[in-house]
Amino acid sequence: MREITVATVQMKPELGNSENNLVRMSDFVSKIVSQQKVDLIIFPELITCGYELGVRFTELAQRVPGPAINLMAQRAADAGVYIAFGLATKEKVESILYNSAVLVGPEGELLGMYNKIHLRGEERMAFREGYKMPVIDTGEIGKIGMMLGWDLAFPEVSRSLALDGAELLCVLGNWETTYIDEWKTYVRARAYENAMFVAAANRVGEDVTMSFGGESMIVGPRGKVYAWLETEPAANADEAKPEAKTEVKDEKKTSEAEGKKEAEVKVEAEAKKEGEAAPAGDAGKAPEAKPAEPKPEPKKAAPKVENRKPVPVEGYCVARIDLDEVRHFREEFQTLQARKPTVYRPVVRKY
Repeated sequence: MREITVATVQMKPELGNSENNLVRMSDFVSKIVSQQKVDLIIFPELITCGYELGVRFTELAQRVPGPAINLMAQRAADAGVYIAFGLATKEKVESILYNSAVLVGPEGELLGMYNKIHLRGEERMAFREGYKMPVIDTGEIGKIGMMLGWDLAFPEVSRSLALDGAELLCVLGNWETTYIDEWKTYVRARAYENAMFVAAANRVGEDVTMSFGGESMIVGPRGKVYAWLETEPAANADEAKPEAKTEVKDEKKTSEAEGKKEAEVKVEAEAKKEGEAAPAGDAGKAPEAKPAEPKPEPKKAAPKVENRKPVPVEGYCVARIDLDEVRHFREEFQTLQARKPTVYRPVVRKY
């Protein structure tokens, strides 16, 4: 058995504040290793700076190795763990930027780096697409492949990594809340179709116009979810406060109306007594008309409180996995062995 323990972190980075984000990442590492022995910790895509930065990526992108990588490498060495995280990097030519993922080891060394291939939306304006899909042989925790965000939607990336021997796929994501069902489906699909472990870390929170859905998870070669971070429902207590206030206000109005009614009844009773005690000369006078009783105000219906959608929260999930299951299931189900290269050739040429 080759058992390892993997943790995926679900965190909200502060947009453009790399120093604060690195401090919080360090805190997560310290918290995780203080509670259990962990071999690998995975952070989301662009976790050091945030996603919607536009031209500011040129200011925050770092060389490899650089300050952010050196700091996290030191944290990895202090904790004795492997750490994978996403950041914006640049080449010696300042204008060439990449959306990157790096893996640092427990001795403080940089083990590997991957540049995102499938850029989406405004990423195309800031970054250059990568062209390599490296598989990092760590020895101790097996062969690791990495992918970023939208790469997950393309089966070719994970299949290429699987064919090169990857046993564990680290997915670093910035997946939006609107499309979170796709995220959950793709993560399990990549594990199924390649008979490999997939550890997916997705960020939470909001940037300028986008919100991110979390749902970080660790999935086995047969689609079994070993650990996941569920979203928490919005607190109904806070939502119900306006309703409670409205009810109290209506009750107060009702009590005031009832008090007025009782006072009027009392006045009428006293007037009746005085009428009975009045002299006979007044008997022929027509009785004074009684004032019309005020109708009680209708009670307002309490406003309906609609349950808000679940809210993804910060945190992490941990799972103990056995890498020997990868070879076992690949052989049992012929996941990679049953490919038909002859049939695939025209498809590959088209692609």
